[in-house]
Amino acid sequence: MTTTGKTSDSMRDAAVGIVRELQAAGHTAYFAGGCVRDMLLGREPKDFDVATDARPEQLLSLYPEASLVGARFAVLIVKRGPYPFEVATFRRDSSYSDGRRPDAITYADAPADALRRDFTVNAMFYDPVTGEVHDFVSGRADLDRRLIRCIGNPDARFTEDYLRMLRAVRFAAVLGFAIEDGTFASLRANASRISTTAPERVRDELVRMLLESGPAGAAFRLLDSSGLLAAVLPEVACLRNQEQPPEFHPEGDVLEHTLRMLDMLPRGSDPRLGFAALLHDVGKPAVAFQGDDRLRFHRHAEAGAEIARNRLEQLRLPRSFIDEVVGMVAGHMRFADVRHMRQATLRRLVGTPTFAAELELHRLDCMASHGHLENHRFLLDFVERLKTEPALPPPFLTGKDVLAAGGKEGPDVGALLSRAYELQLEGALSNRPAALDWLHKEVGPARPR
Repeated sequence: MTTTGKTSDSMRDAAVGIVRELQAAGHTAYFAGGCVRDMLLGREPKDFDVATDARPEQLLSLYPEASLVGARFAVLIVKRGPYPFEVATFRRDSSYSDGRRPDAITYADAPADALRRDFTVNAMFYDPVTGEVHDFVSGRADLDRRLIRCIGNPDARFTEDYLRMLRAVRFAAVLGFAIEDGTFASLRANASRISTTAPERVRDELVRMLLESGPAGAAFRLLDSSGLLAAVLPEVACLRNQEQPPEFHPEGDVLEHTLRMLDMLPRGSDPRLGFAALLHDVGKPAVAFQGDDRLRFHRHAEAGAEIARNRLEQLRLPRSFIDEVVGMVAGHMRFADVRHMRQATLRRLVGTPTFAAELELHRLDCMASHGHLENHRFLLDFVERLKTEPALPPPFLTGKDVLAAGGKEGPDVGALLSRAYELQLEGALSNRPAALDWLHKEVGPARPR
């Protein structure tokens, strides 16, 4: 098994070096977990974890510079150049009274260590020196079957850490696997218990589903069918069966529309775009009403922005991130009017820091519904015309100019500057001299002080 790419090759070589060192010191040492799964699938591992029978004190003797990050769980971080590697002692876990971590551990061997892990495909070991795969849980067979299966009793595995339910969905969506029937039945039975999991851990799984799944809609379809969507994102689950006018939304209800947008998200997309696509229409059920001609959703973007802010705050996302996503949700309907906007308004739209993500949100919104991209093409043409200048150039005038022209200190200064900048963006004032001429006409010639 090999990986590709210079960075991964050098990282793998460094990890192999650690395994060789441990084996030379008389210990068993293997690659463990996700990196083994990915190598067997021909995927490039993001990192390499090492599992060994060496006890923590023996590891610290071999690697005195290592950091003991999991003293209770016998986990060290060993650095090789720029790469940190997790090196853990084989262990057996006891009960999980906090629903996240074992209350105690005992040192064990590789078979016992495999049995404490979550899913069969994540519980294999690989000796990079001999090339042997050590599989004690039929993980390789499940890779061939393309199945995510809990090790042992699924209820027991999920009770140990309910976040594993979200991990099952993420692995299935990222790898394009199915979830084994017994595992999925347990997941559905336990879905409501995800509410006991820390919001930050739920957030991190949702972010990874949005960024790593192929497509992201697959992850959220699994969340919906398992009952997890209603538990972690009830405002999104409520979009199921919310009808829409078929002339604009032939795809069906709002949830189907949202999932189709997520299906079109490229892997590694801007996470702001992912959350905006997920939440852009969450205001529709709250404002839906039957008009004289069709079902309408007046001000759903504004209602959705408030709902989105509440959910993103509960997920403990950074304040600036929340503000940007909420702004995208609140403003997503303005793209319908771009061909009727004044140039100044268009330049302000194009000049916002989130414009690229907002434009892509608009494209996805159209492609997941009526398919009309005239407004998208119009904006692309407008941006092309502006490519030699900033959308929001520096103002020609300053407050000092207003005072020098005879303006009075106070709110009138700001009002004059705002009007001047609007004319500048419209192209009515093409340079500073023209702006100064306009200013003098507005306030009169400068008076001696």
